[in-house]
Amino acid sequence: MPVIVAFAMIALGIAIAAVQGLVHGSILGGMLAAAGAIPACVGMWKGIQQEGQSTLALSVTAVLAGLGVGAVLIVLRIIYWFV
Repeated sequence: MPVIVAFAMIALGIAIAAVQGLVHGSILGGMLAAAGAIPACVGMWKGIQQEGQSTLALSVTAVLAGLGVGAVLIVLRIIYWFV
């Protein structure tokens, strides 16, 4: 369940950025996508406790995707300000 919440937050962050122009990025969308790493970390902890490979792998993917998408959206917005 935490992984689903994490991917939903990432998708919502991308949707917010798409409203403002996906190429221009979004601070709010980036922060929301990066915040998706929080429930993904909870999922990682649960995966470690259960010793489940699939739960842990999905959670690690969600953490990396959340932080990556968040960083890209924020950096794109900062670049948009200076160009």
